[in-house]
Amino acid sequence: MNENPEPVVLDVWCDLQCPDCHRAESDLSALRERFGAALEIRRRHFPLKGHQHALAAAQAAEEAFAQGRGEEYWTALLARTAELDRRGPALLLEVAGQVGVDAEEVDTALIDGRHLLVVDADQAEGQAIGVTGTPTYVIGGRRLDGGRSQDGLRERVVEIAESLLAQRSGL
Repeated sequence: MNENPEPVVLDVWCDLQCPDCHRAESDLSALRERFGAALEIRRRHFPLKGHQHALAAAQAAEEAFAQGRGEEYWTALLARTAELDRRGPALLLEVAGQVGVDAEEVDTALIDGRHLLVVDADQAEGQAIGVTGTPTYVIGGRRLDGGRSQDGLRERVVEIAESLLAQRSGL
């Protein structure tokens, strides 16, 4: 029996201008609390065409991750999705400064596009597996579509994660 099984991976495709993704943050927090290191939550980018600042937000988030403050940036930005719609790039830089990210470097990253390939790769992978909206979860090869119908999703993720962890630990 393996006492330290590999963590179960939960990929979460998100648009940082999406209010549904903001609502999903509480579920992700609860999942982190419940599973700890046994569940690896990977944030993936899926900027939607209808959100004009989502692509820039994804690139800014990648710069925040490069500076070691990606989780804080991601959460803080999602809390202000409506404001992002109105304020655009100015808000991206403001949030960076508030969470300890070098805002000038974020601005430079948006200009030089250094994180565009990562964002594009996430989006292409999402499209390849059928992601059409956000948030979308993939765990154990199963795609769970969130969005406005998030009811029961956390419970479904818990069920799948527990099953996978039990299989990996030989139970």
